[in-house]
Amino acid sequence: MSTYIILFRGVGGATQLPTKPLREALTEAGFGNVATYINSGNAVLKSGISREKTIASVVDICKREFGFAKDIHAITLDEWSALIDANPFPEAVAVPKFLHAAVLAAQPEEGKVEALQAFAGKGERIAVVGKVAYLHTPNGFGTSKLAEKFDKGIGVPNTARNWNTVLKLKELAEKVDS
Repeated sequence: MSTYIILFRGVGGATQLPTKPLREALTEAGFGNVATYINSGNAVLKSGISREKTIASVVDICKREFGFAKDIHAITLDEWSALIDANPFPEAVAVPKFLHAAVLAAQPEEGKVEALQAFAGKGERIAVVGKVAYLHTPNGFGTSKLAEKFDKGIGVPNTARNWNTVLKLKELAEKVDS
């Protein structure tokens, strides 16, 4: 059995599905140790089938139960841990509410990150490592010029997560995995 963090992606922000009905629907579908995180609408579950079949099943459940059909992706606990370890702004972890990790569906077009960086204010930074865009917005994500332009400016579906949520999803996945 594999432990997956299920991400709901979409340009323009993350989708928040109702956590209790989502957990119930996934449990009824036969997934093990299902947990949902109320602050992100994400799910963590154990699956005895392949990643592709897990995703297809979650997509089917979300279409049928919630009318939601956007990109849905499954990331293993190891992949999520690697995302945390790859953070290019480790000093920003001291105040994690200003650090974000946006998991990307694909690599941004050449020049997109540099173009976004031009919108950066004092102390704002963006870096793409692998398929994750890390944002440090010391004035807050909601008030950041960089964050404001990010969702559409990066040009690929993504899900931006506050670093506290990134860490909480890892903690939740470790509990589900044990």
